[in-house]
Amino acid sequence: MILLLIVSIIWAFSFGLIKGLAGLDPTAVAVIRIALSLLVFAPVFRPRSLGGSQMLRLASIGALQFGAVYVLYLRSYAHLHAYEVALFTITTPLFVTLLDALGRRRWKARFLVAAALSVAGAAVVVWRSIGDSGVLTGFALVQLSNICFAGGQIAWRRENSRLPEGKSEASVFALLYAGALALTLAVSCFTTPWHGFSAGPAQWATLAYLGTVASGLGFFLWNVGATRVNAGSLAAINNAKIPLGIACSLLVFGESANIPRLLVGAALMALGVWAAGSSNADA
Repeated sequence: MILLLIVSIIWAFSFGLIKGLAGLDPTAVAVIRIALSLLVFAPVFRPRSLGGSQMLRLASIGALQFGAVYVLYLRSYAHLHAYEVALFTITTPLFVTLLDALGRRRWKARFLVAAALSVAGAAVVVWRSIGDSGVLTGFALVQLSNICFAGGQIAWRRENSRLPEGKSEASVFALLYAGALALTLAVSCFTTPWHGFSAGPAQWATLAYLGTVASGLGFFLWNVGATRVNAGSLAAINNAKIPLGIACSLLVFGESANIPRLLVGAALMALGVWAAGSSNADA
């Protein structure tokens, strides 16, 4: 659980930082972030003892969990305010719980309770009145992104258990980023005017941080942490970044937040994590 909390704190800064990338093509941003993430793990890539089919599965997981997520998620900012994007990500825990239950054909009521508490907590924190303009398109993009991220987490949990004995996650993780990069590059061929791409020094610095730390190390630590907890705890912790993101917006980026809502929401999410439990028997 500690790894998931650490990554949630890292990702909490992303909502504010992404605002500084306004004007850049979102798919180009996705390509650059994933390419930098791949560079982080390329030096420790050790494909020995991996079969071709397993390498393809790992690349496919990355294409789904990282590539498709970024293509959809970053594009939603063209239709939504940042707080609306944050709001609409609260359905991720439900997708994690439902996809895991469907895949394992095992239904545990407490997992749904944990996910519901997590969603309720995040909703208390981020709920705002939302107008009609652009919301439906943005909402659809974020929901598709949530499904991809949830599905990738579940798929990784299962594929990780199939790695050859003694094979570390770090030694194969470059494959996930390679799959994600292949997908984002393919999409960018149809959507990105690369000849007109121009980022300022501050934007390049932001991309470097987001690519190496938030995406590179963040996704890796998140996926490692996802194999250490049960599906209910994973569902609940998926929303920890939302109140943390609001706290960062308040303390770092100078935005305002409703403190009582933040406290109530955090309490509900903590209750959700407790309700799920983290016993190894359910992991």
